[in-house]
Amino acid sequence: MTVLVTGGTGVVGRPVIRMLVESDRTVRGLARSEESATRLAELGATPIMGDIERPESLPDAMSGCEVVYHIAGLVSFCPADPSALYRVNVEGTRNVVQAARRAGVRRVIHTSSVAALGEKPGTVGDETTTHSGHYTSHYARSKHQGEQIALAEAGDMEVVVVNPASVQGAGRVVGSGGLLLQAVKGKLRLLVDSPISIVDAQDCAQGHIAAEQLGVPGERYVLSGFTISLREAWQLLGELTGKHYPVRFVPKPLLTLLGPIGDLVGSRIRAFPICRETIGLMRYGVRYDGSRAERELGLEYRTARETFARALDSFRASGLI
Repeated sequence: MTVLVTGGTGVVGRPVIRMLVESDRTVRGLARSEESATRLAELGATPIMGDIERPESLPDAMSGCEVVYHIAGLVSFCPADPSALYRVNVEGTRNVVQAARRAGVRRVIHTSSVAALGEKPGTVGDETTTHSGHYTSHYARSKHQGEQIALAEAGDMEVVVVNPASVQGAGRVVGSGGLLLQAVKGKLRLLVDSPISIVDAQDCAQGHIAAEQLGVPGERYVLSGFTISLREAWQLLGELTGKHYPVRFVPKPLLTLLGPIGDLVGSRIRAFPICRETIGLMRYGVRYDGSRAERELGLEYRTARETFARALDSFRASGLI
């Protein structure tokens, strides 16, 4: 069975390709550059030059494929120009799903995000969440629109959606991974004690594979291994490294005052993107329930301790710490 993977060089795409290759699947990887093609070949995939933003490049890549894993996407907060988010996450998804349908692909696994769920602030999001109609960021809006398009353009083709929480794993140096990296480098001095839901990259990849094998067409599956407060994460980080990381926790009411000037504050801070988007997220935090994937897909999640330890190992192996 021939499978095409978009986004195969990313933090989720790499382990997905490895798992597919290990199961003796014939794997193609969509490559935007020669560098990406080389990395895909090293993973065991056959690189096919193409770009989800160029629909004319997709038919050859999908010819003869039974399954497409559409993992490619853009993650960006506080962008000066948000148009790239919509080109990649919305129109790129449209291009992939339309090309897959025309090529006779049987099933598409579409990588969305928990940001697409649109739960009300302070509540727990899951597959049954009705979108509140409010978007916390351009990223959230683009992922929600992309997910809707993936399902709307499916026709008689099977589309299964997975909604990962914040992914933590090798090569992840933005989002929660960026916070962790800045922490162990001693560059973070202020934090907000908000909850965050995380999934280990290996578990996320396994959830994709399970969604292909067991997922119900037209359904979504949240991939979230655990929810942890940033204060608890800080304590765990100290236990794993044997070091003390001094940090002050900012009172949440202060975030309300910072909201209107968030973009100005962010322009002065480089370690982590700060703007009205991220200030809103930090005020309430996020909580997601990934238990449906356990029940219906047989997914087993790693603990917070295991996930953080693996992330630290990857930082060391990459020379980042």
